[in-house]
Amino acid sequence: MRKTFGDDIADDLRFVVKSVVGEENFIDMTPNKSNNFCCGGGGGFLQSGFKEERLAYGQTKDNQIQTTKADYCIAACHNCHAQIHELSEHFGGEYGVVHLWTLICLSLGILGPNEREYLNDDLKQVNVFHPETEM
Repeated sequence: MRKTFGDDIADDLRFVVKSVVGEENFIDMTPNKSNNFCCGGGGGFLQSGFKEERLAYGQTKDNQIQTTKADYCIAACHNCHAQIHELSEHFGGEYGVVHLWTLICLSLGILGPNEREYLNDDLKQVNVFHPETEM
């Protein structure tokens, strides 16, 4: 998507993310938009069986993410999410990985308790409805 639709769609997605998390919490990567680095998990590589090669290729992306010192990396697709999550664990990154839809649902207060697996402790209880205490 980053190469196909170009910087216009990247700007639209940045607007959405900043609206959800607050502009002060948005940290962009360098390079970014259509020049951003691939994570190395797409195109079937995630399921290819070449794990060490995939992780070695993905180290560029992990370095890019860790340079931001961000608490989270937002992934738009499942393959990117799975690859970046594994990169964070493999290379000792301290960042979590979340889907964009997870943050949108969290901001709307509609993210279910069972959909918080990839949230760090700082967000696990945000907007959680507890019927037994909130009636």
